[in-house]
Amino acid sequence: MDRKRSCTLCGGAVMLLLLLDHMINALEVPLDPKVLEGLPQPPTITHQSPKDYIIDPRENIIIHCEAKGKPHPSFTWTRNGIHFDVEKDSKVIMKPNSGTLVIDISGEKAEAYEGVYQCIARNEHGSALSNNIVIRQSRSPLWSKEKIEPITVQRGMSLVLQCRPPAGLPPPIIFWMDNNFQRLPQNSRVSQALNGDLYFSNVLMDDNRNDYICYARFPYTQTIQQKQPITVNVLDIEAMNDTVLAAFLNGSDFWGDSPSGERAPTFMQPPGMHSTSMVLKGDTLQLECIADSLPTPDISWSKVNGDLPSGRFSFHSFQKTLKITEVTEADGGDYRCLAKNRLGSNHHIITVVVRAAPFWISAPQNLILAPKESGMLTCRADGNPKPTVTWSVNGIPIENSHKDPSRKIENGNIILSDVQTGSSAVYQCNASNEYSYLLGNAFVSVLAEPPRVLTPPNHVYSVITNSRALLDCASFGSPLPKVTWFKDGQSLVDGDLYIIHKNNTLEINVARPVNSGKYTCIASNSLGNKENHIYLEVKEPTRILRQLGYKVVQRNSMAVFECKVKHDPTLLPSMIWLKDNMELPGDSRFEVGSDSLTIHDVREDDEGNYTCIRNTTLDQDSASAMLTVVEATPTPPIIMEQPDAPTDLELTDQREHSVQLTWTPGDENNSPIQLFLIQYEDSLHEPGVWVNMTEVSGTSTTAHLELSPYVYYSFRVLALNEVGLSEPSAPSRQYRTNPAQPEVSPSDVEVIGTSPDSMTITWRELTGLESNGPGLQYKVSWRQKDVDQQWTSLTLANVSLYVVTGTPTFTPYEVTVQAVNDYGPGPRPEVLLGYSGEDLPTVAPENVKVSVQNGTVAEVSWDAVPLSTVQGRLNGYKVSYWKMRSLHKQDPEPEKPQERIFHGNETKGLLFGLHPYSQYTLDIRAFNGKGDGPTSSNQIFETPEGVPGPPADLKVQNLNLDSLVVKWAPPVEYNGHLTGYLLKYQPINTTDELGPLKELLLAANETSITLDNLKHSTHYKFYLNAKTIKGSGPTVTEEGVTIMDEAMTSKQVDIATQGWFIGLMCAIALLILVLLIVCFIKRNKGGKYPVKEKEDAHQDPEIQPMKEDDGTFGEYSDTEDHKPLKGSRTPSNGTVKKDDSDDSLVDYGEGGDGQFNEDGSFIGQYSGKKEKDTAEGNESSEAPSPVNAMNSFV
Repeated sequence: MDRKRSCTLCGGAVMLLLLLDHMINALEVPLDPKVLEGLPQPPTITHQSPKDYIIDPRENIIIHCEAKGKPHPSFTWTRNGIHFDVEKDSKVIMKPNSGTLVIDISGEKAEAYEGVYQCIARNEHGSALSNNIVIRQSRSPLWSKEKIEPITVQRGMSLVLQCRPPAGLPPPIIFWMDNNFQRLPQNSRVSQALNGDLYFSNVLMDDNRNDYICYARFPYTQTIQQKQPITVNVLDIEAMNDTVLAAFLNGSDFWGDSPSGERAPTFMQPPGMHSTSMVLKGDTLQLECIADSLPTPDISWSKVNGDLPSGRFSFHSFQKTLKITEVTEADGGDYRCLAKNRLGSNHHIITVVVRAAPFWISAPQNLILAPKESGMLTCRADGNPKPTVTWSVNGIPIENSHKDPSRKIENGNIILSDVQTGSSAVYQCNASNEYSYLLGNAFVSVLAEPPRVLTPPNHVYSVITNSRALLDCASFGSPLPKVTWFKDGQSLVDGDLYIIHKNNTLEINVARPVNSGKYTCIASNSLGNKENHIYLEVKEPTRILRQLGYKVVQRNSMAVFECKVKHDPTLLPSMIWLKDNMELPGDSRFEVGSDSLTIHDVREDDEGNYTCIRNTTLDQDSASAMLTVVEATPTPPIIMEQPDAPTDLELTDQREHSVQLTWTPGDENNSPIQLFLIQYEDSLHEPGVWVNMTEVSGTSTTAHLELSPYVYYSFRVLALNEVGLSEPSAPSRQYRTNPAQPEVSPSDVEVIGTSPDSMTITWRELTGLESNGPGLQYKVSWRQKDVDQQWTSLTLANVSLYVVTGTPTFTPYEVTVQAVNDYGPGPRPEVLLGYSGEDLPTVAPENVKVSVQNGTVAEVSWDAVPLSTVQGRLNGYKVSYWKMRSLHKQDPEPEKPQERIFHGNETKGLLFGLHPYSQYTLDIRAFNGKGDGPTSSNQIFETPEGVPGPPADLKVQNLNLDSLVVKWAPPVEYNGHLTGYLLKYQPINTTDELGPLKELLLAANETSITLDNLKHSTHYKFYLNAKTIKGSGPTVTEEGVTIMDEAMTSKQVDIATQGWFIGLMCAIALLILVLLIVCFIKRNKGGKYPVKEKEDAHQDPEIQPMKEDDGTFGEYSDTEDHKPLKGSRTPSNGTVKKDDSDDSLVDYGEGGDGQFNEDGSFIGQYSGKKEKDTAEGNESSEAPSPVNAMNSFV
């Protein structure tokens, strides 16, 4: 029987687990408002006031209650367990579309609205309840009137000044001050206890005062109440006689009845040796110990049988108070308080009891079920004491609600089975004990909804190569949809390459470019399917090409840091420069370029660490370098050389696939080391070949190196400065890594159809470094696509191709190539689709038709050949056509065929460049990658007439003065039957202007014509076209000239040879020659006396060359030559010139005729006028001006 019971319990546990698992899956309620908008939903409380709500009596009472649901819920309230009719109380209003109450207490006492309130939000699908909200008014009562007698205490005794504030709500904050509102000083001797009393471990004479005042501040009303001042008199009895003592004690309380000598500690608070304190889990625990002793004791704390909780305890009030936050059950137990001075010690044990208000272990969660489904609501809470759990439905205790056969309660859980439409409800779980309660609402909504994908369609995810990619496919439906993932039509399963999480997110742990592409997720349930497409873009990482170099520059010079970056072309990196991890100074000397930072006029304060950060939206890279500024001194130049080779290479932290390399740098040789280059040699696969492995900054002397399996590593280090690379260091000792299975698959896999019955599979072999172990082979697998057959596999070594024979012609195959070594197979390779070899098409196109469009264009069409006869990939069709003969005349031989290719599945097209009025033949054949198929039967077609070609050999011959003969030959291309010729002609005059146009229609058999009655000695232009019934062909042109009249020619010759005409021309030439000789002689004579000499002779002080800053030239002008015109200056000949007002152009020319150029400028200023002045100075007659002479002649 026990075994049977055990099995029954086991079966029940299994069923419970199955229901719990279904519940967890069904609990994912979408928050997307677009999804929830059309779904029915029971009410859910979204906002409510706290359980204990203390109000300010000076302000309106606002009790919050907000809820959501579909349809929107209505709200009602209870007060003290009775329905609260809001509408009947004019002081209470409920906000629209909300359950929040606003109570106007102006003119009312707030006490009238104190009580326990609860909000109910309901719609047709159920009712949700808020917590019980206890409304209490804050209170700050006055201190009761009392008479406080002075307190007299003997020096050295302990003392307690009681505060005893009025009980407020919430409790007040206590502090002690004097009459000047200054806080009383507190220390290890005098301190305030947790209850507000002021404790003195021992009193001193300095404690004498009459203004010990206790204040109580009430936080809600922000009021402060003051207790009556307390007077403390401290006596030194040993220094007083009896008379003085009696007088002093009259009318005062005496504190202490024995002498106040030194003593060991005793406890004032808490009294005795043991006490108990209770605290709730999660609250803050405060324990205090105040001791009476002289001298003042030291207080210390410890936990019996344990340690104080790390990180959660602190000491206050001069070690007298121990504070522990966020109390847990483990904080219960005994705590020892030890008070100690030089006379002894004493301790007090406080036993802490931890209780707990109810707290959730598993709060009830909303549940969405499809009809006929099952589910479970759990309500698991704990506390100390253990809480009582009760259930309600729509606010009614479940035992009083209507019976539902699909619902039962087991072990405090509600189990729902075979739910029906319309059974939606809101369930309330109440867990309570003596300290508090918890109320949880959870609705059960019965829905039948087809799947919806909540992730936006065609969403694009972008990640960096070798990082993790997460593709979301959030869905909703009832029943809960099942989600499947596909890429390129292939189903993705949870495994090494892909991880499918419980929320249906697809994870690619290490994304590579090959993972880019289109992904499809399909959500399906019994009501339908919904798919969504998602795209993944794997980007290249952002990398700074070269680390920044260490810079040493002289003051006032320039420093340049370069920061060039390599990045994915679709990502645009930004650049940020930092100095000592701070922003660059706001100084114009710092110039940030596109890939660099330039610092002009470097100063000492520019020294520091400069960092370049290149950011994209997906990643970043950074590099740093130090700038050192030195004085610009005329010291001899420092000779910089390559650094010395590093030494002392050591391998540490040796692991399976990594090792730490350390070294000692060599001498920098006056140029800071910028970086160290680490190289390795693989003596197993490539002995003697050193390969760059990594670089580290010039300030590092260690490097963490990631290693590959099955490699015999040796390392060496080179240093780089501005001069160059050092010599390599001596190699490190050899470090061998253990073999492992391959980590990469062969790349560049291709499938090539080489012949109709075979295909060749090629790939790039793995390098020795990629092999990861001995015995590298390649597992080549293939199978025919879409055929239910097993993979055919073959393992090969030291080859990079394999020919599969015996394949059907042009058949799709799935192919994989996987790397395998002695330690196992490499990663599962991607499946590549390829085709076996092609063969020639077997069928010619049929139903070939030709539709002639015009004389030069025809349209050809045909029926596509069946794809099954192509025996390969149809590349298109080839149309061959050629001219057989002209319909006008017999051609000597047919033209060579022309060919036009139509690609793909085209079955018609146009043929251009045909000859009109000709007979053509064409055929068509299909072709693929192998070659051409059979040709179709020949199709013969004829092109209609067109316009003819141009007439040949047009010539124009002159016969006599008024006649021309026009001759030509027929067109080479008739393009039909000639109907005649059109001849046009018109005269051309000497300015190339065209005269009237005349036209003549000529018969087709004419090849010449004579034109009479033309003008003699005239150019004519002729235009000739041949014609068919389709119109005129191209025009040819020619020009001709009629013969010149001989009488006119002889008449013109006689005029030119007349004697009188020849004599006239000779006389004119002789006269011009004489005048030119006279002018030449006169000009040479005047040139013997420069203007400068004439000015020196006059020595006129006003006649000075103008300076450049006066805006004029320093040479002589016409104005300077005639300065005597100004004022009363007298020239050397004694004559007086006219005043400026009488100045006239007559003075500047001959005979009063001034000469001007075409632009109005005076042309005689350097000729006639200057010579005139010269003649006057020599008292000789004026010689005629050559210019005036020429003007007169003209």
